[in-house]
Amino acid sequence: MKIGTKLKELRMQKGLTQEELADRAELSKGFISQLERDLTSPSIATLVDILQCLGTDLEEFFSGTAAEQVVFKKSDYFEKEDAELRNRIEWIIPNAQKNMMEPILLTLEPEGETYPDNPHEGEEFGYILSGSIELYIGNKKFKAKKGESFYFLPNKTHYVKAAGKQGAVLLWISTPPSF
Repeated sequence: MKIGTKLKELRMQKGLTQEELADRAELSKGFISQLERDLTSPSIATLVDILQCLGTDLEEFFSGTAAEQVVFKKSDYFEKEDAELRNRIEWIIPNAQKNMMEPILLTLEPEGETYPDNPHEGEEFGYILSGSIELYIGNKKFKAKKGESFYFLPNKTHYVKAAGKQGAVLLWISTPPSF
């Protein structure tokens, strides 16, 4: 079995670029490229991380059969911290790339924010679990606090920033998956 070829097919099925997969797996784009061309082999731990980012596991990858998972535990989540932007993203449905929507749990430290997302098709929904945020859509700014939600069509550059001194936690759902 050529692991690289199968990984590339799976990545493409999920609609991810090599750079996006590398970012999610905290690897270099060059390593993903070499891996897909079977020029290098990953450690088991690295392969498990890559497969988790692609919404699968070792058993499914090597057997070729998918067992449908309905309930997800904290141990299933994939997490990425960005110290520069002061945020943490948790993909709470790890295989969401193959679904129509992608829910994430976004934690913003005080003064934390997300990277500006370029306009794309689909819909965006968020529910503020704690704290308060400022939502920037194009040239407009909207405020939302705990217990409030937002919904918009992402046809303009958009991002979220924590408002206040305590940061914020929000559930954010995108269609199609884009995080």
